[in-house]
Order: sequence, then structure tokens, then C-alpha cells
Amino acid sequence: MTTVVFETHSTSEHNEAGIASGWLGDALSATGRAQAVELGERRRDDGIDVVYASDLHRAVETATIAFEGSMIPLRVDWRLRECDYGELNGMPRQVLDEQRVRRIDEPWPGGESWRDAVARVSSFLAELDGGRVLVIGHIATRWALEHRVNGRTLSELAAEEFEWQPGWEYALRQSPD
Repeated sequence: MTTVVFETHSTSEHNEAGIASGWLGDALSATGRAQAVELGERRRDDGIDVVYASDLHRAVETATIAFEGSMIPLRVDWRLRECDYGELNGMPRQVLDEQRVRRIDEPWPGGESWRDAVARVSSFLAELDGGRVLVIGHIATRWALEHRVNGRTLSELAAEEFEWQPGWEYALRQSPD
């Protein structure tokens, strides 16, 4: 069994500006850098064996700040990325909120659907082979964990407002082949 500790990337400049970055690069804001330090303080002595982060800059920056100087290995995996909003990467957050439910199975123009993004993240989760793993990602990452571990539907997840908390823990049991 793998215990997955999920943490969202820290607050980015786009978050503060009300922009849904998707696959765009984005730096952490001053608030986000302080949050990343707090994440490290919260998790460095939490029995974490390895940290995995999305390869998007805001997630890598969060992990790098949080675990700088630690002996915990950091690995980056593109499958932990946020949903690809295609032509709408960088859209106003309001547009994302208005279309989130509609895009569960209908891909964003030039991008992917939420179901596609969850399947991508799930392919990463299927490869984890035990231990206590910290994953730093995005909404799509959390939805994949909630869907796979807790059986929540994407419709249910898309309909609720995101509420930040200092991490979520999931007991991930691998499916038999």
C-alpha cells in the first residue's frame, strides 16, 4: 500500500490575478513562496519517502522551496499536470468555473477533458509501489485521487467549490493485474 499525501502547489501570480493557468508556466507569488516554506516545515519530518511534483513551474518551485536542503528525493512527472485547457490556458478563472462541469467529457478547445486529465494522473498513480509519498499538483491531481481512492464521480467533484486545506491523505491500494 502507498500512502499518498497530496498538497496543492502554493499560490501563484496567476492565482492572485484570477487566471486559470492550465499548462502555462507561472511563478509563485510572495505569498506562495511563504506557503511553500510552511509546506516544508509541515512535511519534512512527516515520514515522506519521496516527493513527486508536476513539471509545471509553480509545482516545481513549491517543491524546491519546501524541500531545499532536505535529503528527501524530488522527482518531477508531467502526468501530474493540471488539465490542459488548450486555447484557453490562461483564461479568467470565472470562465473555468462556468465551464468546469461541461468539460468533464468535452475537451477544452485544443486541449483535454477533465476525464482525460484524471486518466493521465491515474496512470502515474498506478505506478506507485509503496511507502509514504508526497505529491504536489493541481485540481486534476486531487480529482484523480478522490476518484480512484474514494470513488467520487467527476460530476460530483466538478460541481463543488475547491477549499484549500493543509494536505489530504489517501491510502492507495494497487489494483490486481
